Amino acid sequence: MSDNPVAIVTGGSRGVGAATAKMLSENGWNVIITCSSSIEEAEIVAKNCSNKTAEVFALQADVANDVDCISTINKAIEKWNRIDALVNNAGTTKFAWDHSDLNSLDANDFQNIYAVNVVGPFQMVKAAKEHLLKSSNPCVVNISSIAGIKGIGSSVAYASSKGALNTMTLSMARNLGPIRVNAVCPGFIEGEWLKKGMGIEMYEGTKEHIQNTAPLRKTCSPESIAEVIVNLIEKSELMTGQLVTVDGGVSLNL
Repeated sequence: MSDNPVAIVTGGSRGVGAATAKMLSENGWNVIITCSSSIEEAEIVAKNCSNKTAEVFALQADVANDVDCISTINKAIEKWNRIDALVNNAGTTKFAWDHSDLNSLDANDFQNIYAVNVVGPFQMVKAAKEHLLKSSNPCVVNISSIAGIKGIGSSVAYASSKGALNTMTLSMARNLGPIRVNAVCPGFIEGEWLKKGMGIEMYEGTKEHIQNTAPLRKTCSPESIAEVIVNLIEKSELMTGQLVTVDGGVSLNL
C-alpha cells in the first residue's frame, strides 16, 4: 500500500483531465482517471502518467450513472484505501451557438447535459464524501466554465448547466467542510474538443480574436487550467466556495 495521496479525475482521456492527471502524478499522487467512451485513449494517458513514484489507472465510467460513480470510488479504495481529491472534469454539451435559436435544443438535450455536468459531479461527491473526510486536506474541484457566469458558450443548455454547477459548488462548500469545494471556470481552451465542436474556421477565428483582444493576449491551454486545479488541491488550504475564472481576462471584455 502506497503512502501517496490519491485523486480521482473524471473525463481524463484528453485535454484538461489528462493534463491534471499528469501534473498530479508528477507531484507524487496516485490517480484514477475515468472516461465514458474513449477507454483506449484513457489507458494511454494512464500509462504515460505512471512513473516510479506514482500509479495512474484508467477506468471506463459514466458519471451520469450512479452505479459507475460508486464503483469508481470503490476501485480507488480497493487499490489505495484513501481519497484526498476529486476533480469533476467530465462534461458534455450540444453545440448550438446561436442562443436566440431556441429550436436548436429540446428537453432531452437539457436532461442529457445536466445528467453529466450537474448530476454527475453531485453523484461523485456523494460517493466520495465519507472517504474524503478522512483526508488531512480533502478537496473537490469542479470544472465549470465562464459560460456559467456570463451566459455564453456552446449552447444555452451548456451555459445553464455550468451555472447550476457553480451554485452547487457554493452550496457544497458551505455544508461539507472540512472538505474544500471550489470551481475553476476556464474560457476558450485550445484543443480537439472545441476544434471539433466549432469547426476549424470558427475555432481559428475565435482563437485569433482572443489573442488580439484579451488583456493577456492569450488563450488557455489544458496545462494552464491543470496548474490552477493542482494549486487548489495542494496549496490553497483556506480557499473554499470560490469560482476561479481562468481566461486571460476574456470575460472582462464581455
